[in-house]
Amino acid sequence: MKPSLKYGLIVIVLVGLLGSAAAYFFLKDDSPEAVSLDAASESVTDTEKVVPIDGKWAVDTDSGAFDFDTATGSFAGFRITEELAQIGATEAVGRTGDVQGSLTIEGSTVTEATFTIDMTTLKSNDSRRNGKIQGALQTDQFPTASFTLTEPIPLGATAASGGDLTVNAIGNLTIHGQTQPVTLPLQAKLVGSTVIVVGSVDVTFADYGVEVPTAPIVVSVQDHGPIEFQLLFTRA
Repeated sequence: MKPSLKYGLIVIVLVGLLGSAAAYFFLKDDSPEAVSLDAASESVTDTEKVVPIDGKWAVDTDSGAFDFDTATGSFAGFRITEELAQIGATEAVGRTGDVQGSLTIEGSTVTEATFTIDMTTLKSNDSRRNGKIQGALQTDQFPTASFTLTEPIPLGATAASGGDLTVNAIGNLTIHGQTQPVTLPLQAKLVGSTVIVVGSVDVTFADYGVEVPTAPIVVSVQDHGPIEFQLLFTRA
């Protein structure tokens, strides 16, 4: 083999190896942990003043912080599993801290609840996905997503004492301008003067008219994934 050809092959191999290493470094699975009632409870600092749960509550956007490292405030988002060439399965996560909403508790029953998500500020844990996400959701046409409760939620006697609650919220979920009935499994807890609600529900994106985004490096993308949220409510 001629020296020039030999060295050319070596260069090609090295470039390929470096390319794979770079792809792994930039696209490795470093997705944040899923929402957790325990983690959300630990982020609440105002634990001394306990208030009655009866009344109207609003999503608190001032307490805590929202980023992919801490996520101690209110946020909502999604997770989707994708298969990347030369890397394998990774989990893409998109989140936004721009959430508004309220809930009303009468006695120990949630009678009303609604929240709205600003989808135009939804960002991924890898910024290179952001354009694809915004395009797939067509946020220029459908800038918000929302959930509205359609059936009351009985909380039980332990709600007022700060016990962990596991309930289902039945309502309508609107994404991409299309509305579907859903049952959201929720965990909730009163910590001091804050009501914490976390939840996650798996949705099929085609049910909302959403086509999952693709890219040359993406071998496959699941057509479904969990919508998740962490909401901190304070007295309205």
